This record gives sequence, C-alpha cells and structure tokens, in this order.
Amino acid sequence: MKKVALIAILFLLTFSIPVFAGHEADPRTKNLHPMGHIVEPASLLNPNIGNPNIHTDIAFWGSYAFQGSWLGFNIRDISAPGNPKQVSFTSCTGNQGDVVVWENVLVRSWNSPAPTGSTCDGQTVPAGFEGVHIFDISDLNDPALVAAVETECGSHTATGVPDPGNDRLLVYSSSSSSACPGLDIIEVPLSNPAAAFYLRNEPADGSRDCHDTAVILGDAMLAACAGDDGFAMWTLTGSGSLEDPDFLYAATIPGVTIGHGGSFTWDGKVYVFNHEPGGGVGPRCQASSPVIEKSAFFFDAATGAQLGMWTLPRPQSATENCTIHNFNIVPTRNGRYIMVGGHYQSGTSVVDFTDPANPVELAYSDPPPLDPIDIGGAWSSYWYNNFIYETNITEGLNVFRFSGRETAGALILDHLNPQTQMFTLP
Repeated sequence: MKKVALIAILFLLTFSIPVFAGHEADPRTKNLHPMGHIVEPASLLNPNIGNPNIHTDIAFWGSYAFQGSWLGFNIRDISAPGNPKQVSFTSCTGNQGDVVVWENVLVRSWNSPAPTGSTCDGQTVPAGFEGVHIFDISDLNDPALVAAVETECGSHTATGVPDPGNDRLLVYSSSSSSACPGLDIIEVPLSNPAAAFYLRNEPADGSRDCHDTAVILGDAMLAACAGDDGFAMWTLTGSGSLEDPDFLYAATIPGVTIGHGGSFTWDGKVYVFNHEPGGGVGPRCQASSPVIEKSAFFFDAATGAQLGMWTLPRPQSATENCTIHNFNIVPTRNGRYIMVGGHYQSGTSVVDFTDPANPVELAYSDPPPLDPIDIGGAWSSYWYNNFIYETNITEGLNVFRFSGRETAGALILDHLNPQTQMFTLP
C-alpha cells in the first residue's frame, strides 16, 4: 500500500461486527484446497474488532513462517500446513511491518515517523524514527531487538540480499517516497547483527522512487525496483555488485502511476511487474475498471520489452479494495512459469504464463465482499514447499494446496524471502 492511502484510511470509521466464515467457505476452484488457518481478526475501519494490527507480508525459514503486521510480527509453526500454530508475537508499533529473515536475523520495516511514546520489543523508539529494526530470533519464543537503522524516509518494504562470503546480510530498503528516490542499502553483519549500519543510497533511473525491489541471484544476478510509472533494472555482477548495483535500463508502462513490485521467473528470463492504482484501498478490479488497473505485466528481463499481460478475469464489487498485489513464482523444473499471488479482496490466484502472451488462470479463491465494508483481503499469497500461504489483512494466516499437475515436481526450499530468489533454474 502507498503511504498516503494508508494514513488517510485511518480516519474512516464504521461500527458493525463482521462475520469471519473462514477461508473454507470462500468461493474457489475445485483444484485449490483450503488447509489450516490461524484466525486473528483485525481491522482498519472497525475499531470494535480490535486494534489495527493488520497482517502484511510474510517470509519463511524451514518450517516457520514470519508474518509481519502493523504492530509487530508473528512467528508461526507451519510444519503441519493443515494445522499451523502460533509460536510468538513480538510487538513493534510502527506500521507496515515488512519482514526479511536470514538464519537467526529478522529485519522489520518501520514505515512512517514514530509518534512520541512508540515502542519496539519493549524499548522506546525515538520520536520521528523511521527505518528498520533488527532482531535476534535464535529464540523463536522470545525474539530480541538488537539494533535499529534510521533512513531518511523510512522503510516501506525490505528485500534481503545475503552475502555470507562477506559475513553480511544486505538489505535493499524501499521508502516508496518521491522525497527519497532509489534504494537505501543497509548492512547487517551476520556475526554481530547489533552492529548493523546504513551503507549507501542507490539511485534508480534518476528520481524514480522504489516501492518494492525484486532480486534474483545465481546466473542472473539482477535487481528490479518497481516505482512511479514502471521499473528500473540493475545488474549485480560484472560492472555491478551486491552493494553497488549497476543501472541497466528503465521501462515505462503507459497508464501506470504507482509501480508496486515484481518477481522473476526462476530462469531469470522474465520479470513480472505489478502496480497499485488507488494505493491499494480502492476498488480497481470492477467490470468497469480499465484493464491496466487489474493486470500484471510480463517483460523480457534482459531488454525490458513487454511480452504480455494477465488481467484478473473475475470482476469485483464497488466495495472491494483490489489490485494485483504480492506474488511469487513457483520454482518448477518442468519449464512452466506459474505465478501465485494475493490480490486484496479478489483473493488468491494461480496463473500459468508459460506463454506470456496468453496467460491462463488455473485456480483461485475469491471471498465475498467484507461486511461491513473494510480494507481487507489477501495482502500476499506465496508458494512455499507445495503449499500456498495467504497473509490476509483482516483474518490472519490462510493455507491452501493447489492440486493441478502444472506444479508437479516443484522444488522444496530451505527458506524463502519471496522478493529474493537465491539461485536460477535452467
């Protein structure tokens, strides 16, 4: 979500109690099977539900999911996807809560200037602070705050770039602010996370602000910043490096004003881009909405040439906030390109774009409009080890299993930060 939109909706209040039927009851295709869930009702617009601890992005390490929220982060045990269990909750009261996990380190984004009286893991956060907090999560039951790194315009999203050969985790922090274009690069020493520090700023095509950044390592060594009217592409090898990416090109998509994020196919050949018209709080997936407002776009990663686009085929109502939001690509070894995504109140989708000019939706779960009206739906839906994990703004964590043959033989991963692909596949 764009910062301005998030701040504005906090002033809107209604007062009815919603009914949480659970994701088992949501309309869906027969090949998308509801598994377990952890229900934690939250709301931006209905204060009688509880505080606005809305659920945001998610990362994975082994059999654990680390789910960000506006008021901190949850650690979930997902060793049994049909019965996920809560491990711990750590309070950190700056909104957004994007998370990156690497071994025993968790980095969390703090999006906006801290009000007086803010706290993180029981420690006072200086008024006006914005940036990232670094936690030692070696004790999953009691993570410990060990460092904070301030950035000029805060951290809207964070992408982890591991560099174990140099004993460090680099963090590409995106502010999503036109006042602070490009990327903030933060270094976290793995042997001493408490010594984390601000390294440098990386410009992105002049004045382009970065909303979210995708990275693919292995043979590809690319990074792409989505923001403004398109995206910027860097190389991380040759003339570039992990700490000093080298600009390759920029792509502009007519009609796009809030570039949001993206992901690469696992061979590094295609970059998938999305944007967020209305800042994520508007109903931009109606039958009357322009096609561009409810579509994802496919580009040749090497050249920036557009290869095709996928448009959400199921119109949403005028009360449902909806855009194409957070997704990842299934690590298949069968030559197929499969995208799994969460798109606010249109729910979760599975899309085959092996032919980028003719993508096909394979499966979906599309819940009915929230009653009463609220800002909700799937913030992110990601494929991880043969299951789909949906972080739902107002509900908590939902798990699905896709039974289509298209994902047969997908790789089992040790961990996943969805914005960072650690290797390439042939």
